[in-house]
Amino acid sequence: MNYTGIIIKIRQIVRSINIESKKVQSDFGVSIPQVLCLDFLKQSPNYQASQKEIRDHLKLNSSTVTGIISRLEAKGLLARLPKSGDKRITYITLTSKGDELLLKTPDLLQQRLAQKLSKLTPDDLTQINGALDLLTQMLNISGMEVPPVLTSEEDIKL
Repeated sequence: MNYTGIIIKIRQIVRSINIESKKVQSDFGVSIPQVLCLDFLKQSPNYQASQKEIRDHLKLNSSTVTGIISRLEAKGLLARLPKSGDKRITYITLTSKGDELLLKTPDLLQQRLAQKLSKLTPDDLTQINGALDLLTQMLNISGMEVPPVLTSEEDIKL
């Protein structure tokens, strides 16, 4: 195999992410990070979490998470609830409308990938990780901070 085959495979991955992102947005009216936010709330105790917990889970910056939460709240998919006894603390809570949306959305590409990766041997995972490390070093992007969210709609700060 020559290097062109490797470049084509990388392009296939990027294109798949772009296509899935656009399909989820057009079919359900939400972005992949928004779906992941709703899914995190569904997995959280009492279907609620703090904005910091959501930010830490998604590995996104505060302003991006604030935007995600605001857009989901405007659609009625989650709600902000003040903590009883301390109005300074607000919990983000999944609504029944948000839960219904999650039931309709398909497993995301990254969720399917995570399931398949979890079935690999430690040696296979080490080999894949090593190859990806080599690629990111070759592209001089190994130090770039990115969230573990496969989407084409990231906040790009140059």
